[in-house]
Amino acid sequence: MKAKAWLSKKLPSGKILCLACAHACKLDEGETGICGVRKVENGELVLLVYGKAAAMNVDPVEKKPMYHFLPGTQVFSFGTVGCNLSCSFCQNFEISQFHKENKEVFGKDLPPETAVELALHYGCKSIAYTYNEPIVWFEYSYDTAKLAKEKGLKNIYVTSGYETKAAMKYLKEVIDGMNIDLKAFTEEFYQKLCGARLKPVLEAIEEAYKADLWIEITTLFIPGENDSEEEMRKIANFIASIDTAIPWHVSGFYPTYKMTDKNPTPPETLLKAYKIGKEEGLKFVYVGNFNAPEFETTYCPACGYAVIERSGYLGERVVNHLTKDGHCPKCGTYIPGVWN
Repeated sequence: MKAKAWLSKKLPSGKILCLACAHACKLDEGETGICGVRKVENGELVLLVYGKAAAMNVDPVEKKPMYHFLPGTQVFSFGTVGCNLSCSFCQNFEISQFHKENKEVFGKDLPPETAVELALHYGCKSIAYTYNEPIVWFEYSYDTAKLAKEKGLKNIYVTSGYETKAAMKYLKEVIDGMNIDLKAFTEEFYQKLCGARLKPVLEAIEEAYKADLWIEITTLFIPGENDSEEEMRKIANFIASIDTAIPWHVSGFYPTYKMTDKNPTPPETLLKAYKIGKEEGLKFVYVGNFNAPEFETTYCPACGYAVIERSGYLGERVVNHLTKDGHCPKCGTYIPGVWN
């Protein structure tokens, strides 16, 4: 399926400017954006993957990861092919980097109406736009999220944070939460390993927060690339400068795609990041890819009570002790998040 990629603008030169992501591709007739799925045909930008999902599943919301967002519930997750980043460590490179292998668009038909029907059928409380970068299929995700909201479902964007202000203006109408990757804190890392820039990501995080979206941040620490104490502190400090209640997920790298020569992230690196996050004032730091329940549990920052207990990478066990409106049952402190 194809559809007009309406988040775009025709320039006086005749080129089409894509307004979805910070790359701001300016395309001539027949050209495709960096993402591989937004192409100029007959004088307008079209989305080549509208209604076509390359991956879909029913997941625990904790797997996104979203720890302060309807804990213990299921989320209908899906994504398309294509991506505006080219991360050398991408875990879903078969779909995100399909165009680098000169492959054709692929996927199963999944129009917005069907995605919402499936989410409701499987008892999900939300839909996640994930697996690849959802901003590159903005119009498809927007239409689905709008319909989902009408049906009482919440919407989650799992993103690398390359949204423009123009895109965020529309997303804040339909998206309830975001997990945003803050992959590193140097331009060198983003340019060398991701084909992107750091500054737009920082701006997107700030914009999402201003838009009153619930956000959680994830950083994957790669040995020798972004795992220095200095960089950890810069990331934690940046998050804290926005809001110390923003959850930070520190996660372990596993060799994949173009980085099979790297070793997995040692547990001590993740524990160091956890400690630094706490030292920099973050109230909620979580360790992923580690299987240590004490670092997945949510503790009340006021009294230390375990308000949400978690165990298992796939969220097999979640025990939520919070009151219905998100308060600690022991001391009454409000724990920020989306609880109902």
